[in-house]
Formats: sequence, C-alpha cells, structure tokens
Amino acid sequence: MDLPLEISRAERRIRRFLRETPLDPSPSLSERTGAKAFVKLENRQHTGSFKARGALNKILSLSPARRSRGVVAASTGNHGAAVGYALGQVGAKGVVFAPETAAAVKLEAIERHGLEIRVSGDDALQAELAARAYAKDRDMTYISPYNDPDIVAGQGTVGVELARQLDPIDAVFVALGGGGLISGIGGFLKWLDPKTRVIACSPERSPAMHDCLMAGRIIETPCRPTLSDGTAGGVEPGAITFELCRTVIDEHVLIGEDQIRDAMRLFIEGHGQVIEGAAGVAVAGLLQSGRTFAGKNTAVIICGGNISPDALKAAL
Repeated sequence: MDLPLEISRAERRIRRFLRETPLDPSPSLSERTGAKAFVKLENRQHTGSFKARGALNKILSLSPARRSRGVVAASTGNHGAAVGYALGQVGAKGVVFAPETAAAVKLEAIERHGLEIRVSGDDALQAELAARAYAKDRDMTYISPYNDPDIVAGQGTVGVELARQLDPIDAVFVALGGGGLISGIGGFLKWLDPKTRVIACSPERSPAMHDCLMAGRIIETPCRPTLSDGTAGGVEPGAITFELCRTVIDEHVLIGEDQIRDAMRLFIEGHGQVIEGAAGVAVAGLLQSGRTFAGKNTAVIICGGNISPDALKAAL
C-alpha cells in the first residue's frame, strides 16, 4: 500500500471525531538530555490514548452493512476502549477479547462503552487468536490492534499532526508493541524527511516485536509482566507491521522496569499529568539515548494515560 497516501486519507476521514493533541516543550527532558525535547500528548486524546485513531479509521472504512453485523477486537484495554468509542460514533456494537492479565481498570473502561468482554488466554496474542476465530465463525469484522493497514494508517495521523507542529523533526521516540503506531508515524515522517530518526523503545520484560526484528522473522518470545502493559504480548504470525517496522525503525532501545518508573515519575513531576507505562517507556528511551540528539528537535510520543491505581502506586 501507499502508506503516506493512506495516512493522509485517514486524517481527513477521522479528523472531526478527534482532538489534535498538543505538542508541548519539555524543559525537564531537555535539561537532562541536552536535546530540544517535545512531548506529543496522546494521553489527552479521546479514551486516553492514540488508539482511537486507528479504531476510527477502520470502523469508518467499513460499509454500513458490515458494521451492522458487529465487530470483534482483542485488547488489554486501550484498543478495546478505542473500538468502543468508534462504534459509539456510528451506533454499532462489538465484542472484545482480553487476556487474563489485562488491568481491571482498563476492562472497566471498555465496558463503559457498552462492549461485551470475553476473557481468553494469558497474553495478548492468545486473546487475538481467539477473537479472530470468533469473528470468522460469526461473519463479523475482526479489528486488529495493529495488524491491519487501516489501523496503521489511522495511527499514522499522529505523524501528520507532528509535522504541522514541529519542523524539523530530527528524532521521534515511540514505544514498540505490535508496531502499528511506530509504523504509521515513521512511515509518514520519513516520507516527508528521510533524515528523521525513528527510535523504537521496548520494555525488557516484554520485547516481542524487538526480538522478532532482531531475529529477522516473527518468532515466539517469552513475555513477562511489565508496567508497559500496553505494549505487552506476542506478535501475530504474518503481521504486516513486521516488514513496516524493518523499513522505518533506525534504532532500538530496551528499557528496564526501574527506568520506566523513573520516567513516569519525572513526567508527572515535570508536566503534572499521569501517563501509563508504555508512555514511560518512550520517555525512558529519550533519557537513555537523548544526548545523541543534543541541540536537536526530538519528539516523544506520550501514547496514553490509562493506568490502574495499583500500577500508578508502584510507579510512584
């Protein structure tokens, strides 16, 4: 697919349903790294994360007849809530499959959007496979959290906004889960300026896509519990984001749990906003390697702000 073109189309399709999230300077991150650091506040998007973009683009791309049959998704929380929000805009219904490890506060957010929740498996990949089978059996549309060109294009609209808000963009730091967000942002920004560096930030305890990219193929990897639950879980066989990630990612950083906690605390202190663990991973990525970009414009994607009270307590 022509990814930049599809992202531009997605931006026009979903614009009236979304907020253009702020890009704020970050004095605390700039001071610690020497970079000119900015933070893209997707934690202030509808449903509290960037996921609303991809879900809206996918659901608005479906025909009314397909939407009327209902949709099925798999999620640890943010994607499910985003699908619920998008369905609410068109008056359709859906079912979300979640792993047993999903945070209760995120499942409650899904339920508030009127979706049915089914618990299946102990990680995100198992929930995805169960959701796909359920959708196929009932001729419903499965909405992947990342493995879908419409989802990737929707997430890439973050890059469209970034390009309006900052010029030049020397580097962008993005948490790496299934790869939809970084594929979309990186694909668009590198189309505008191939010199933009895209840095993938992965939690050490659940680095599924990172390990696949290092291996050169999609492999099964052990995924342990992490504060970055939004990026946790395996990579679906045949995921389109694997090749997209290989194309757009320039550097990888692995982030430990203590680094995630420190980054979350720093952000809360410096910006007065709560962020989730996946956003902390991206902040920690800049803290770890930001001095490479001293004096240059760097953007950190604050991908979400949904966090359980227990996880927030642990971070603080």
